[in-house]
Amino acid sequence: MLGTSDPKKLADFYEKVFGKKADMVDGDWHGWMVGNTFFGVGKHSEVKGKAKEPQRQIFNFETKEVKKEFERIKKIGASVIKEPYEMGGAWIATLADLDGNYFQLMTPWEKE
Repeated sequence: MLGTSDPKKLADFYEKVFGKKADMVDGDWHGWMVGNTFFGVGKHSEVKGKAKEPQRQIFNFETKEVKKEFERIKKIGASVIKEPYEMGGAWIATLADLDGNYFQLMTPWEKE
């Protein structure tokens, strides 16, 4: 769950990131099933402005198309924190949403 002072703005952003309308809307709360996870955005009374330490918690979204999705999401308004790079055979890219929260695009974890 991401708390925000502007849930509509952040929900509109993640709707574009996930490529679908929210699976749940209840007032100022919006939520999506993303893989096996429920990702929610909602108004929080103690959240004001941009994230102060966005690197403390980073959401990872898996995709086999890290570079392609990086370019697409960058165009919808995400801030680039780290361009796509390879690490141990996997691709990773770090972006920030409109509130400054960090998230990463990562190659899916493959069990050996």
